[in-house]
Amino acid sequence: MSWGTELWDQFDNLEKHTQWGIDILEKYIKFVKERTEIELNYAKQLRNLSKKYQPKKNSKEEEEYRYTACQAFLSTLNEMNDYAGQHEVISENMTSQITVELARYVQELKQERKSHFHDGRKAQQQIETCWKQLESSKRRFERDCREADRAQQYFEKMDADINVTKADVEKARQQAQIRHQMADDSKADYSSYLQKFNLEQHEYYHTHIPNIFQKIQEMEERRIVRIGESVKTYAELDRQVIPIIGKCLDGIVKAAESVDPKNDSQLVVEAYKSGFEPPGDIEFEDYTQPMKRTVSDNSLSNSRGDGKPELKFGGKSKGKLWPFIKKNKLMSLLTSPHQPPPPPPASASPSAVPNGPQSPKQQKEPLSHRFNEFMTSKPKIHCFRSLKRGLSLKLGATPEDFSNLPPEQRRKKLQQKVDELNKEIQKEMDQRDAITKMKDVYLKNPQMGDPASLDHKLAEVSQNIEKLRLEAQKFEAWLAEVEGRLPARGEQSRRQSGLYDTQSAPAVNNCAQDRESPDGSYTEEQSQESEVKVLATDFDDEFDDEEPLPAIGTCKALYTFEGQNEGTISVVEGETLYVIEEDKGDGWTRIRRNEDEEGYVPTSYVEVYLDKNAKGAKTYI
Repeated sequence: MSWGTELWDQFDNLEKHTQWGIDILEKYIKFVKERTEIELNYAKQLRNLSKKYQPKKNSKEEEEYRYTACQAFLSTLNEMNDYAGQHEVISENMTSQITVELARYVQELKQERKSHFHDGRKAQQQIETCWKQLESSKRRFERDCREADRAQQYFEKMDADINVTKADVEKARQQAQIRHQMADDSKADYSSYLQKFNLEQHEYYHTHIPNIFQKIQEMEERRIVRIGESVKTYAELDRQVIPIIGKCLDGIVKAAESVDPKNDSQLVVEAYKSGFEPPGDIEFEDYTQPMKRTVSDNSLSNSRGDGKPELKFGGKSKGKLWPFIKKNKLMSLLTSPHQPPPPPPASASPSAVPNGPQSPKQQKEPLSHRFNEFMTSKPKIHCFRSLKRGLSLKLGATPEDFSNLPPEQRRKKLQQKVDELNKEIQKEMDQRDAITKMKDVYLKNPQMGDPASLDHKLAEVSQNIEKLRLEAQKFEAWLAEVEGRLPARGEQSRRQSGLYDTQSAPAVNNCAQDRESPDGSYTEEQSQESEVKVLATDFDDEFDDEEPLPAIGTCKALYTFEGQNEGTISVVEGETLYVIEEDKGDGWTRIRRNEDEEGYVPTSYVEVYLDKNAKGAKTYI
């Protein structure tokens, strides 16, 4: 099947068909080009999406990605970024292997098509010229034949007419001969042009046109093949990235399979564990015997948890025990007697004790009233530093020792800080070693540099190392303090709610009054005394300049009292002492023998003489 033989007379249709083929090719190029743009936009949108949800550096979000579920999500974002890269590869390959190549091929195809149809039109023009020449010679031959016939008829007519002279007859005969000669010449020309035209026509329809149409057919077939190859390449370029896309999806599946809920739960424990123990049981408070009731160790925390109004100076707890009390006062307060005061000896009558627990003139105050007085009392001036520290916490400043955090979280922060400082120290030491080696090289080869020029840098690095070591030692000391403060994993003893509330309460505790009740609300069990001592040392450097509590009166011991419990003091009958805190309704009075000896004695064992002008003294009616 050949277009030259089958379509020898369809020159114009072939011209239209080949132009349509080029249009189809250009349409396919446009399609691929738009596909590449879509791939690029899709890849860009995927990258922007992945970037949008990436955790910001040095932010809280970055810490959240410790959890396996968040890590799986992060892996998904990273894989989607690689996934977007494969779509960019598709776009690049389609542009280089399809769009660019086909655009160049279209230009070549247009030139080839133009050349073929130019040759066809040239052959058409040549055959048309031959045809015109044949028609012209034919018309001339026809005209000469008619003229010759008319001349012959005129000669015969003149020759038959007897009236015509011989000369006229001869002239007519010569004219007929001339016409016949011209007719013969035209016949010869016509015959020559006819042969030439037939030859040209044969060449045109059997040689030139078939060859031209064959070339056009081959050109068109090459175009069709090229489109088919481009479509195949289009699919292959997509197929080439499928394995990599599959790996991206496999990575997402692997990340999903790595999600470990147990591990995430453990991370939550590590992130938010305070290190405190749950509070103990609340003891029964017998209000039927107001003079002998035992205040539980959790009464303060209970009152604090009942929604009582409190004065807040700081947003977070300092995590320290009562920073407004000196170490010796703190130990005395935290180890005050748990049990009610003993009754006076039987020989004494209640009336002999003017200020005893049963005195009707003394107005007794419930523990909640005492707590309200404690929480709303005006802070002393020496507590200003605690107030300032509380305000700084509220404003967002973080203490250097992380004392605003619970013990476990503080330990983690301190450990992290120690690790960071150790890394910085190692970095500085490596830099010092490098400078030392360079100095040795300069000493051996002076032409390479001046060794003295490195002394300043070496001294600076050594100074930095020393500063970092001092800083690390400071944080290691705090870390050792916290680790010594935390209970062991197998320890069964519990912290009492007094300590728990003290460490978790707001910074208002830093500015409460120094005078506190000797009840058990602020104390811990004996097994935790060592921990209280460690906590108390946090305030030595801050409150060493605190003045002792002023005396609000004097008292005389009516009976001998042996202070065997922590927080009590022994007195001898008839001894005169200073009163620094009166009975708050629990049956105990706080007294002082000298600056270093103070404690609690049963109110019924002493006769109290209060100074009415003393600050904080009450007048009994």
